[in-house]
Amino acid sequence: MADIDQICAAAREAALALAPLPGEVRSAALEAAAGAIESEMAAILDANAKDVASGEKLVADGEMGEPLLKRLVLNEEKVREMARGVRAVAALPDPIGRASYAMMLDEGLRVRRVSCPLGVVAAIFESRPDALVQIASLCVKSGNAAILKGGREAVNSNRALAEILSRAFASVDGVPADAIQLVEAREEVTALLTRDDSIDMIIPRGSNEFVSHIKAHSRIPVLGHADGICHIYVDKSADRKMAVDLAVDSKTQYVAVCNAAETMLVHRDAAADFLPVAAAALRAKGVELRGCERTRKILADAAPATEEDWQTEYLDLILSVRVVDDLDEAIAHINHYGSRHTEAIVTSDEAAAQRFLDRVDAASVMWNASTRFADGYRFGLGAEVGIATDKIHARGPVGLEGLVIYKYQVEGQGHRVSEYDGADARPFLHRRLPLEDPPD
Repeated sequence: MADIDQICAAAREAALALAPLPGEVRSAALEAAAGAIESEMAAILDANAKDVASGEKLVADGEMGEPLLKRLVLNEEKVREMARGVRAVAALPDPIGRASYAMMLDEGLRVRRVSCPLGVVAAIFESRPDALVQIASLCVKSGNAAILKGGREAVNSNRALAEILSRAFASVDGVPADAIQLVEAREEVTALLTRDDSIDMIIPRGSNEFVSHIKAHSRIPVLGHADGICHIYVDKSADRKMAVDLAVDSKTQYVAVCNAAETMLVHRDAAADFLPVAAAALRAKGVELRGCERTRKILADAAPATEEDWQTEYLDLILSVRVVDDLDEAIAHINHYGSRHTEAIVTSDEAAAQRFLDRVDAASVMWNASTRFADGYRFGLGAEVGIATDKIHARGPVGLEGLVIYKYQVEGQGHRVSEYDGADARPFLHRRLPLEDPPD
């Protein structure tokens, strides 16, 4: 087991060193990391091949699901995509030092609220090795040190990537080698949960049960990335071909991810002509359909859907289907069973779309677009540390803005509070000042 005291102390020192670095230095560290990923592709793929071989044995023994194995696999294009993602983050504007509030309290006395790093971020994530690269790059760009714990299925891939990134970051003058650190044992995670003296934010990516466990066993703020029980609702005015295409994309474009659709809701007036066509297209992709009673009157060979189906994130080629009376019933179903992740409506009725966008309680809400667009890179955030479904300072795909907080900076000229207190107190001006952000 690693020395958690040493890891936390090193992370804290690294965070203090990263925070004041100029934005161009942190971006240079990411450029170095992208180049290192490309040049070390063979080593990354060799390490990943070991994980995949072990994963295949676990799948064969029934100890791991096929969707988890799919998340694990890397190839040359995925490695190149990792490097592109790091460069995309490097190219983003510096999130540190941006003013969001400025006020002249009195002549010569002013206050500004400016963005600053969180400090030390502990991220616990699933088997996808590219998650390590995304989280590390976003943390360094935003001036945070990161303690990373990946899934045991990706242990070799994560070791290789963490070593490559650490060397690349440290090759840039001023960037500490401990900007990112890797832990591997569950016992180390348990120890990290107690270190509210050193860790400023925990980002767990996994099931609701896992995120709830982290919250229950730590006093550290948690930015939860939990289940993705996502819906696509086909309204009565939906273009039928568009609806079929979006249903297929939302479900099958990449099935083992949190923003894939798990339930399709269909307006009763659209069901009779839409469902047979949609079912044929989905089944052509290997999707098993599980339907409510009204669905099965149209699709007789669909399996019966149970209450559990409406609450399940399949991460597999399974889709539950329900026919609803109207838009309000669809919204009610989503707000009851959804995980506040990503929801979509297909409709040509602008008023219905706006009602859906306004009333559905989710981090991302789509109109005539696939649920699969809910992603930090696709949203232009460069990458994401996760998709947060809680309601704290960041929600949805969490990029750089979710990894900074703010501080108030007060500048005076010997001003004393006693001058503004008592019978002859000076009045405050409280005059708004223009925001002055640093150049991008």
